[in-house]
Amino acid sequence: MTASADTKTSQRAAAASEPSSSGEKRIGSGDRAVTTVAHVILGIWALLVIIPLLWTLLSSFKTSSEIFQSPFTLPASWSFDNYVSAWTSEGIGRYFVNTVVVVGTALVIVMLLGSMCAYVLARFSFWGNRLIYYLMLVGLTFPVFLAIVPLFFVLKGFGILNTLPGLIVTYVAFALPFTVFFLYPFFRILPQDVSEAADIDGAGEWRKFFQVMLPMAKPGIASVAIFNFLGLWNQFLLPVALNTKRDNYVLSQGMAAFASRAGYNTDYGRLFAAVIITIVPVLIVYVIFQRQLQGSVSQGAGK
Repeated sequence: MTASADTKTSQRAAAASEPSSSGEKRIGSGDRAVTTVAHVILGIWALLVIIPLLWTLLSSFKTSSEIFQSPFTLPASWSFDNYVSAWTSEGIGRYFVNTVVVVGTALVIVMLLGSMCAYVLARFSFWGNRLIYYLMLVGLTFPVFLAIVPLFFVLKGFGILNTLPGLIVTYVAFALPFTVFFLYPFFRILPQDVSEAADIDGAGEWRKFFQVMLPMAKPGIASVAIFNFLGLWNQFLLPVALNTKRDNYVLSQGMAAFASRAGYNTDYGRLFAAVIITIVPVLIVYVIFQRQLQGSVSQGAGK
């Protein structure tokens, strides 16, 4: 009798467990379907990005006639003549150096000022604190087109129109609101205990900021540095309107002038070589800082 009762109990338990296991199977198949669809979409997206890049890279080693005759074949010879010609004859080398100077200097200044401003707004309470923060947010919504004419006369008044310093100041002014807006939450959520421990150890405000708080906000700083670098490197409207001196052209201006100067007689091999020269620094910066960007996203999702 006891054995029979145990068997029935086991059967009931097995029957009770059947709905849950079938439910798990349904959830598992649903997850697999979503994963498969996501992988297919990501695969298509990756192809849409990678194939044009590879085609541009291969075309940069061809002549214009070779590109038109066989656009999807490998180059007849892997010569760097197009890169040399684009760098020297077309002035891409000078535009590249100008861009590195302008973007590098502006990035350092905006990251320093932006992190300090965000730290003060997030960690200190004083009159006008919220007003300054909201004014920064308003700066994000201000259209660039409306600022072109006032900026032109302001830079002309200071004597820095059509100069690299004038372009650096303009880049800093436009990147600063976004930097403060991005870093404000990172400094806001840093633990108060660490700040108090630094105070007990006798650290001043400057030392506490640069040696304690700034390293703790490193993921956010790396992320906003990447976003600022991409935005400033590809900036086109501001340099076209405020930097018309040819010797001070940045890459976006030089590329536009190069592509439009010869019209249909453009040397496409040189043009694609110039495009690769423009893209490579962006890829290098992203590859170097991608771990910090992923860490920032993971940190934000965890919170």
